[in-house]
Amino acid sequence: MSGTVASTVRVLVVDDDVAVASLHQAYVGTLEGFACVGVAHRGADALRAVEALAPDLVLLDVHLPDVPGTEVLRALRASGSDVDVVVVTAARELEVVRTSMAGGVVDYLVKPFSLALFTERMRAYAAHRRALARTGAAGGLGQDDVDRLLHPGGAAAAPRAPEQLPKGLSHRSLELVVQVLRSATEPDLSAGEVAARCGMARVSARRYLEHLEQTGRAVVRPRYGVAGRPENGYAWLHR
Repeated sequence: MSGTVASTVRVLVVDDDVAVASLHQAYVGTLEGFACVGVAHRGADALRAVEALAPDLVLLDVHLPDVPGTEVLRALRASGSDVDVVVVTAARELEVVRTSMAGGVVDYLVKPFSLALFTERMRAYAAHRRALARTGAAGGLGQDDVDRLLHPGGAAAAPRAPEQLPKGLSHRSLELVVQVLRSATEPDLSAGEVAARCGMARVSARRYLEHLEQTGRAVVRPRYGVAGRPENGYAWLHR
């Protein structure tokens, strides 16, 4: 993220599907303070567009016809580009999420998603940019400022102090479970479904889900009409 923040966030949409790219372009057009400055359907075109258009934000699909979006992200960082990236994809694989996080993405949206969710995430992102601009203008960074840099507001905003977790739970795994719940398009997910998407044991996923439910961030719902042992479903509360 550059030190100078313009009043309008300039967005590049990257998606191989022309119809989906047009939809996301239209989504951007509904947001005050955002403008779509370009659309690309291939990874190579996306890299050229970033260089030519200098957008503030790239909405990047993973499934592109020439190279994966994760490779586009690597190429951007290798070139020294600090453009902000939100991965917008149907890809749910743990490795894709991890690679995206390592590339410094500010958010990860799983398709399909609603305009309401998109608007929420983009407004949080814009607020984060403004906060950083004010911080940069004020001079040196304090601990709270550094924390905000490390935990962008496009995803779940980080608390000022690390959350005290029950013994055996880690912040990294908790963030992954939160991301899975936030990105789910289903009404709720079982512990087994969360475990599969996070690449962890079912019993571990259940502990994280129970912690989120106990701390008021997730709701648990009994699933009816399922053969065999009754099962609970979990849903994120802060959409």
